[in-house]
Amino acid sequence: MLTHSVLGLVAAKTTAARGAAWKLLLLSAACSAVPDLDTWGMRAGIPYGHMLDHRGFFHSPFFALLLSVLVVVLFFRKTRLFSKRQVWLVLYFFLLTASHGLIDALTDGGSGVAFLAPFSNARYFLPWRPIQVAPLGRGIFSALGQQALADELAWILFPAFLVWLVFWVCRNVFVKED
Repeated sequence: MLTHSVLGLVAAKTTAARGAAWKLLLLSAACSAVPDLDTWGMRAGIPYGHMLDHRGFFHSPFFALLLSVLVVVLFFRKTRLFSKRQVWLVLYFFLLTASHGLIDALTDGGSGVAFLAPFSNARYFLPWRPIQVAPLGRGIFSALGQQALADELAWILFPAFLVWLVFWVCRNVFVKED
């Protein structure tokens, strides 16, 4: 969940104007992590493999679209309906939320991601799966947790940091404000 939130913060700092509002930073981090709230379903007795189980409906692009529209309607009320800015914000939050399922599909464990939910509960992985799945319940301090963290650093966070760094350099070194 931490990796997803950090990715959301990096996206906000990369795409937003200088001095991005706290609202955009917080919503970016939240939208990137919200799909993992479905892990509460395990504690609530939702059976393994159910559409509302982990990596089910809440990891689907359909959910990402619903959440992005809801976020924009609730938190960007002053934005004119169907304006270019509103469409961009919906797309931005959609991509952040949908990135969660894509990253999870890069892991080597679990039953896959229900990309077609709610229309199908079939689960999928991406063909290339370099990330050790995070051990739910065992924690980050277990051997598997340490491997998962190392993989996420190598394959997700470090590349995201490099993208941010390139944007930062371009904005602060090459682009001179008038």
